[in-house]
Amino acid sequence: VLEKPRFLDRAWERVKEEVAKGHQVYIVAPRISDSESDETKVKISKADIAMAKLMGDEITSEELEGSEKMSSVEELAPKLATGALKGLKLAPLHGRQSSELKDQTMSAFAEGKIDVLVATTVIEVGVDVPNASMMVIMDADRFGVSQLHQLRGRVGRGGTPGLCLLVSGASEDSPAMARLTAVAGTLDGFELSRIDLDQRREGDVLGRAQSGTKSHLRLLRVLRDEELIEQARRVATNLIATDPKLAKYPALAVQVGILKEEERSAFLDKG
Repeated sequence: VLEKPRFLDRAWERVKEEVAKGHQVYIVAPRISDSESDETKVKISKADIAMAKLMGDEITSEELEGSEKMSSVEELAPKLATGALKGLKLAPLHGRQSSELKDQTMSAFAEGKIDVLVATTVIEVGVDVPNASMMVIMDADRFGVSQLHQLRGRVGRGGTPGLCLLVSGASEDSPAMARLTAVAGTLDGFELSRIDLDQRREGDVLGRAQSGTKSHLRLLRVLRDEELIEQARRVATNLIATDPKLAKYPALAVQVGILKEEERSAFLDKG
């Protein structure tokens, strides 16, 4: 696990070393374009902080200050091509590209025509590239445990051992860094799935649209609050069974309507 930017220069040197040996490298970024970071920062409300204390949860400084700008493929690829990795054959790959371009790029990488592929998580599935021996995951704290484990599984599929560098700006004592340390410390998929489940919150369980600052549900953890979640499910099921339109609970009906609209919008945005 590398803290950026202190060890980032060394990471790029390591990339060049792998390419010099005749191998290829993946560089993964959490976003497609820098423009996506123009969204309003998500911050924790005072009500959420109070609820967290009641539930015995902790709120990190990162959560209080809001999300920082994340690396993007469209920003990182040209920056590396003209800077730290100048001279290497780089190519971007992400979900907004046409299917034809994505196929061409992936085929070129598989054939060894591209040294470094700067991509989003679209590489999680697809063509195996045995010659890919290294991966650098930018802002690794933005990914879940299982996703990180699956991503790093894309390298080291040939006869050469794989190397995966997790780059993060998370503080050493944060839950995010603990998660990354856990991933770096084991290759046991079962153990990692347990850690992943333990750290999942409401946004992962009930849907991203329901994880905003207006909902205290974002503070739930699946394993710790399993009984509470199950109790809430039973109450909701009985409520819908006796009053499907929530006529007796107009305020609740309004909130449900808002959640449905958010889910509909999220679904349409996925294309």
